[in-house]
Amino acid sequence: MEINIGGRLWAVGSGCEQVMGIVNVTPDSFFEGSRRQSDAEIAEATERAVGDGAGMIDLGGYSSRPGAEDISEEEELRRLENGFRRVREVAGEAFPVSVDTFRAGVVERLYERFGAFVVNDISAGELDSAMIRTVGRLELPYIAMHMRGTPQTMISLTDYPVETGGVSGEVVRYFVRKTAEIREAGIKDWILDPGFGFAKTPAQNFELLGRLDELAVFGVPILAGLSRKSLIWRTLGTSPEEALNGTSVLNWEALRRGATILRVHDVREAVETVRLFRAYRAQQKRGL
Repeated sequence: MEINIGGRLWAVGSGCEQVMGIVNVTPDSFFEGSRRQSDAEIAEATERAVGDGAGMIDLGGYSSRPGAEDISEEEELRRLENGFRRVREVAGEAFPVSVDTFRAGVVERLYERFGAFVVNDISAGELDSAMIRTVGRLELPYIAMHMRGTPQTMISLTDYPVETGGVSGEVVRYFVRKTAEIREAGIKDWILDPGFGFAKTPAQNFELLGRLDELAVFGVPILAGLSRKSLIWRTLGTSPEEALNGTSVLNWEALRRGATILRVHDVREAVETVRLFRAYRAQQKRGL
């Protein structure tokens, strides 16, 4: 598959799995090691991610951790404009960038200033009804994620009845609806993110991971955002700072289940996971 970002094609798919490196220009993201605020910190994080093999930088200016402080659109935009500028200075104009925002106004103003990028929306248009239409009008690629509520309320919205298919059934039904909305808006290229850690308990996250391959029915790239999430460190009784090994383990399983994009804090380790997975899969095919 190829994602068209303002005329530049970004290849992604089986055999061409990609790693998305997180650069958070926030003071309060859940993993302290991902917080970058000064120009020097943003530049250093970008340079390291690109050098370690990231295929895209994911720039975030609004913390979506459970219970995170809500900030104004103007403050989010201020952070993202500065971050985008630094990423472009380090990585170059052609390097793919995604922007983690649920606000259509932020998308509009960043597009006016920097041109095309990928919109990474944790709410798939649920938190701003203008978002999907805006993305379609600007002809931008779109990452649609499953979430309930908001970052401030999602921790209490984890009831997925077994009789309706549990969390996996809910996610499939959600994306059936979203596919129709996305197509109606004229969005040509989109990526599906099942939303690990968003309005889901650790057990529900594991269930969703185990059935990730069921989402292949939508025929679009699947993004797995498992990096240092609570399903890892709560299960192990550790912390986000100690969750790198667990991240690599679950990223392997996500790749095995059909994920083609890994969104991570630690690019080098994820790139190595992808390389090993490709080598393993090639050997398995030769052995058939």
